[in-house]
Amino acid sequence: MKIKTEVLPADKAESIVKAAELLRSGELVALPTETVYGIAADARNGEAVKKIFVAKGRPQDNPLIVHVTGPEMLPGLVSEVPERAQLLMAAFCPGPLTIIMPRGPEVAAECCAGLDTVGIRMPSHPVARAVIEQSGCAFAAPSANLSGKPSPTNAQDVFTDMDGRLPLILDGGECDVESTVVSVVGDKPTLFRPGHITLEDLERALGEEVEVSKAILEKLPEGAVVRSPGMKYKHYAPKADVTLLDGTFEQFKAYVDAHAE
Repeated sequence: MKIKTEVLPADKAESIVKAAELLRSGELVALPTETVYGIAADARNGEAVKKIFVAKGRPQDNPLIVHVTGPEMLPGLVSEVPERAQLLMAAFCPGPLTIIMPRGPEVAAECCAGLDTVGIRMPSHPVARAVIEQSGCAFAAPSANLSGKPSPTNAQDVFTDMDGRLPLILDGGECDVESTVVSVVGDKPTLFRPGHITLEDLERALGEEVEVSKAILEKLPEGAVVRSPGMKYKHYAPKADVTLLDGTFEQFKAYVDAHAE
């Protein structure tokens, strides 16, 4: 049976209350973060998290990011908060940074794709924070698009892909950046996904070199374990021909002029 998808303004208190009730009851809600729109489910409820994979058509071996309001929500979701994580949280959180830490006993296995780690983010967007606070739920949330499609930056984009797949979309206006993903598990911190917070920003905050995952520049081999979202599968693929230009801005302008048609 097709789900009726409702779109509500995120600046109304009753919209936040309804979103919180849906999350607590094991349902999905699409909502804005300061990065892109995400599909949220209670990160402690494995059956609810499974619905995310169904709605998106997302492979089960692709881990999800868990969203919290602050460090006070970490007990149970992570088994420890390494010193490097504390430094990064002090420098960049809340904000567009996902920190991979050792997984705790309360996070649903479905969030972690069989890994012993979990990605944690503290969004700064007031809508995402209000829903967490109202519901009491840390929520798992990948981008609110069909798997392989571009990440949505507004509610209409979400509705185009998710109409009939989830009960509620909160319309909170435009979003436009991607979160950086960094792991603090192991001997050295590792950048798994570039984003708004740069490699140089991370190194300044940590006071040490940050390794860059090979998956950023090379396709992972078949059967490789995915440590972070966005590493393995076709990601952010527009339905259009794309031309990559490598040159000066003047050369770019000349190319555009010559190919205006």
